[in-house]
Amino acid sequence: MKVVIIGGVAAGPKVAARLRRLSIEAEITIIEKGKLVSYGSCGLPFYVGNSVPEIDDLLKTTAGLIRDPQFFKDQKGVNILTETEAIAIDRRHKNVKLRDLTTGEERELDYDYLVLATGATEVVPPLPGIEAKNVYTLHHPDAAVQIRSLIREKKIKHATVIGAGLIGIETTDAILSRQTKVALCESQSTVLPKLLDPDMAILLESRMRDRGIDLHLGSPVKALKKDDENNVNRVVLENGEVETELVVIAVGVRPEVSLARQAGLTIGVTGGIQVNQYLQTDDPYIFAGGDCAEQIHHVTGGKAYVPLASTANKQGRVIADNIAGRKTEFPAICGTSVLQAFDLNIGRTGLGELEARQLGYDVMTSLSTGLDATHYYPVHDSVTIKLIAEESTGRLLGAQVCGQGESIKRLDVLATILHFNGTVSDISNLDLGYAPPFATAIDVLIHAANTFENKQLGLVKTITPLELLERVKQGEQFHLVDVREDEEVKATPFTGSNLREIPLGELRNRYQEIPKGGDVISVCQLGIRSYEAACFLKEKGFKDVSFLEGGMSIWEALRYQLLEYIVQ
Repeated sequence: MKVVIIGGVAAGPKVAARLRRLSIEAEITIIEKGKLVSYGSCGLPFYVGNSVPEIDDLLKTTAGLIRDPQFFKDQKGVNILTETEAIAIDRRHKNVKLRDLTTGEERELDYDYLVLATGATEVVPPLPGIEAKNVYTLHHPDAAVQIRSLIREKKIKHATVIGAGLIGIETTDAILSRQTKVALCESQSTVLPKLLDPDMAILLESRMRDRGIDLHLGSPVKALKKDDENNVNRVVLENGEVETELVVIAVGVRPEVSLARQAGLTIGVTGGIQVNQYLQTDDPYIFAGGDCAEQIHHVTGGKAYVPLASTANKQGRVIADNIAGRKTEFPAICGTSVLQAFDLNIGRTGLGELEARQLGYDVMTSLSTGLDATHYYPVHDSVTIKLIAEESTGRLLGAQVCGQGESIKRLDVLATILHFNGTVSDISNLDLGYAPPFATAIDVLIHAANTFENKQLGLVKTITPLELLERVKQGEQFHLVDVREDEEVKATPFTGSNLREIPLGELRNRYQEIPKGGDVISVCQLGIRSYEAACFLKEKGFKDVSFLEGGMSIWEALRYQLLEYIVQ
């Protein structure tokens, strides 16, 4: 059996490795246009930021061996042709036309099964001046080496990243240092616009501004300018300019499907190669996986394109199984994506709030903040969790997390609930592990589920930080009751004439100080005490009482938007 794999970075090598374990006699050949194979492209920002010491570390196995063609030949019995481009597929005769990029020589290679693992190509907008020197995309190790060299040799003092998606955020974090200042330009109004809802994105945005990032949100880039030596020196925005010496473009990727299109294979609505549940294309002898193929979204059942190395590797395994005769289906995806930047652990699974509403779901959300470990354990920090679910049934539709604490563990639990079509109640009843180093007695995730269910039952009304911000901007009148302790208030105070500072322990004796006319909003640091306060005030006859979801931990992140406003 002859198996030809086009693409040697993620899905392709996984197909080869798995297939070799299932079929010792298969003749397996990988065709790779570049010089390198099987490298950890997700680690490129960490190499730029010096977390990964050497670029070769991204090519090594856990045993320290370099994954080069010789490694695959010796360890896997797989032949790899690097610097070789597949230029055409002849489905009728089942062969691939190849071109050696060093000699120009062309030849044909027969196959019984063909695997397209052609990945994705970076999107480079057609900006005037894009050809200037020191303009890069962070899609290949060569670019990462050049960027880090410029920074290490102190040849630049200012860099600009275009695009506030996952790679853009990681790159911004990697470049920022005492010597190098960074501007981040994003055409949308929030950071991570495809990953986080605005009320969660504000947590990252605030942290980035605190760290000195020059954020230009809602600012499309119009052009790049260069000096007399052709070096980039200015980024022209719709509403201004940024002087700079290095530009990294990170506006996204698109599936590489030119070969599939030439072969007459169907390209799906997402732009990726259309495949069935076995990852077969229109041609049963041609499979496709990784960043070039589209997927099915678990929640909506519709087509999706979420390029991830984790998905690529899982698909590689499924493709190998099916080639070897082990009928295996690739399931729908939840689109679980995570990152770590600016000391925050950030992630999402399933649908976002706006996306869910646009699809017609009866959406209810909740924002909760808590600790990832007990307060008395020396290592602990906060985690904010947003749950997105159907209001009527409580079925989980999506979730987002952000915090310096261990939030990704919680997101993985939520992705599991989502995968099995679970509800928020299912989260509440989980038997999660507890010990002071790992969680509070009621885990922050279960606390988030309880908050959602309390809201769903209508025990007390809530107000989100963005809703409160809008009310402040509109100059609406309400009574704010801060139930934190004095030291907490001094550290991060509210201001305004309609503010009452009454610690929760004193509220039972002092609630008469709060006027009964008008809305009352209780606040605390995490949202737990303010919930108790709202329940108490409701029982005491206050008709319009609500508490601030997520507490001061989220409200404080809005301080940059509050510079022009104070609570009246």
